[in-house]
Amino acid sequence: MKIDSTSTTASATVSSDTRTRGNISKPTSNAAAEVHLSELATHLHSSGEAPAFDATRVAEIKQAIAEGRFTINAEAIADRLIESASELIASQRQT
Repeated sequence: MKIDSTSTTASATVSSDTRTRGNISKPTSNAAAEVHLSELATHLHSSGEAPAFDATRVAEIKQAIAEGRFTINAEAIADRLIESASELIASQRQT
């Protein structure tokens, strides 16, 4: 696409794009939608693990932050991040 200071080029491009977009077909209201999940998404959805959100723990952390007694262990966070990335890479290689 050529870019210049004239307005005719821009308007011609816009009208061409508008005509193309107008030809997009839309599903009818009674059309059935079909969704396919990847193997990883299915595995994550069906894993029997506990929910990732614990409201009680969040409240405890919030209180500790408010009281100034919350500390961050950067080494533990880094270790868990590396472990998580390694697991993700291993699961990608298996598929």
